[in-house]
Parts: sequence; C-alpha cells; structure tokens
Amino acid sequence: MQPGAVPPWVRVQAKQLLAQQGHAWLLHGPSGLGQYRLALELARAWLCETPSESGACGQCPSCHAIDVRTHADLCVLMPETTLLELGWPLSEKAQADIDDKKRKASREIRVDAMRDAIEFSQRTSARGRGKVVLVYPAEQMNAITANALLKTLEEPPGDVRFVLATESSHQLLPTIRSRCLGHAMVWPEPAAALSWLVDQGVDAATAKGHWMAAGGRPDDVLRLLSSGRSAEDWQRFPAAMAAGNASAVRDWAIPELVDALQKLCHDALCIQQQAEPRFFALKAPAPGKGPSLESLSRWSVALKKQRITMEHPFNAGLMQEALVEQAQRALNS
Repeated sequence: MQPGAVPPWVRVQAKQLLAQQGHAWLLHGPSGLGQYRLALELARAWLCETPSESGACGQCPSCHAIDVRTHADLCVLMPETTLLELGWPLSEKAQADIDDKKRKASREIRVDAMRDAIEFSQRTSARGRGKVVLVYPAEQMNAITANALLKTLEEPPGDVRFVLATESSHQLLPTIRSRCLGHAMVWPEPAAALSWLVDQGVDAATAKGHWMAAGGRPDDVLRLLSSGRSAEDWQRFPAAMAAGNASAVRDWAIPELVDALQKLCHDALCIQQQAEPRFFALKAPAPGKGPSLESLSRWSVALKKQRITMEHPFNAGLMQEALVEQAQRALNS
C-alpha cells in the first residue's frame, strides 16, 4: 500500500463525508477498498488550515505535519506492527521496550495506547483546529481496549473527532458501532482502479493478472504484489491444494495461506451453488463430481477458527502441512 497516493474514488467519498456533520465515523467494508486512506483524508481535512469542499489543501503547515507524522492534534491508534508498516512513530516507552527486546511489537491496539488517546482527547487543541483520533484497523481493539473508548466516544470532550476504519466491522462491539455514523466503502469501477494502479507504477498486465486474485480490491492488488506472488502462482494454487502439495506453499506465511484457503473455499462454495467464483478461475465440475456442500461448509468453519490463532507461534511447517491436508480432504470429498 502507498499511503500518499489517494485514489479518485476515495477523494469522492471524502468530499461526501466532509459535507456531513458528526463527531465519529465508522468506515467499513472488505479489505483493499481504502479505509485507511479515507480515514487519513478526513483527518487531514478536519485539521487543515485552509480546507475546501474537496478536502485538505495539502500545502499548509498542518498538512505538512501530517505528512511527516508529527501533527500535535492527530492521535493515531493502531497496532504497533501497523504503525511501523505505515511509517507512524511508536511512543517512546513502546519503542524503548521493543528496542530492548523486552517484547515484540503488538498486533493488537494496546489498552495503554487507548488510555493515552483518551487523555489526548481531553487536552486543548495545539493548532486551534480541533483534534482527531484515527483508529485503524478498529477490529484490532480487544474488549478491554474497546470498552475504554466507549464513554469518550459517546460524550467527546471539546472539539475532538473520531474516525474508525475497519475491514471486519462484525468483530466490533455493538456499542462501538452504535456510537458512530457508518459509511460503507464504495467499490471502484475496474477500469478506473486498474488505471490508478498503472499510475502507481504497476505494470498493466501485472495489475490485470492480480485483479481476480485480489477480488477486485485495488489495495489488495498492491499487497499481493508486495508478497512476491505471481499471477501464475495464484492460479496454480487450487490444483496444488487438491493434490495435497504442501511444497507449493512452503514459503508462504501462515496468515497468507489461511487467507488464500478461505478464498479458495469461498469460490468452491460458489461453484457448488452454480455461482461465479471471485478469486480463482475455477471451472464447474461434471455433474455428480466435485466436493460436497457439507464438506466445504465444514472446511469453511474450520478455517474461521484457524484464522483466530493463525498469528500464534506454531511450527510453521507442521501448520502448513495440516492446512494443506485439510484442504485436500475438503476438495476431494
């Protein structure tokens, strides 16, 4: 993902939301549609010194401060791994703990970071344009962290605004969702999205080759490209899983493999129900052939459970073999 390159369909959505009132927005939808980009555009416009109907000016000191990750009135709440990935600084204490190898960067939004954000919301604005708390991905708040946010979200002090962005809104507490204005992310037109990807330096043929693998989600195309997977690797994946070929995914991280298997299971279920697949160019089996609905349904449930623990420090090789064996059984029964 390239955070600075804002797609035109995200700019359109930002303009629509800026024309509305509200102290807390929840941006939701599947991965790859630009939730983080839209959240940052809203924050940039709210804090801009010379904003327009279209959003932030991009030139003022406030906009520059956001670009260099030093704005005193913007609090970014993310897992520490996401902060590092997107170029945001960690707190001094968190950075010291990680540098001293006292712990690893957290994959959840830590409750102490939430408490710092609540304290931030109660301070006076440094630049006089209000304050913004940006939470992404919001589903990475655990129950304790989310509960710490509730009262402040319901009764925000002073001139603070919240923007929460999520790729799994169903994982959020209902009380969090009810305190925000919701916005479902817009799916871009394929031609516009592919043109934008080319503008970002992606080869046109490569972008098209990864388009189906990403499910038509532009940011997921960029993620696939960064993983080093080719379009050919992706299209060979179903046959490798049906054959139980674990060597084909030996260099895949467990989260990457679980995600690919869920997409394969989704498409197999679509084929079984005579619907079009989304992620793989699968062909319908001959009548009476192919996996059963019962087998695929059991596999889907198992993959959902495995997604919960896929970040745990299991033996990667053994986990890969178990996942591939499970896929082979489901696809051949």
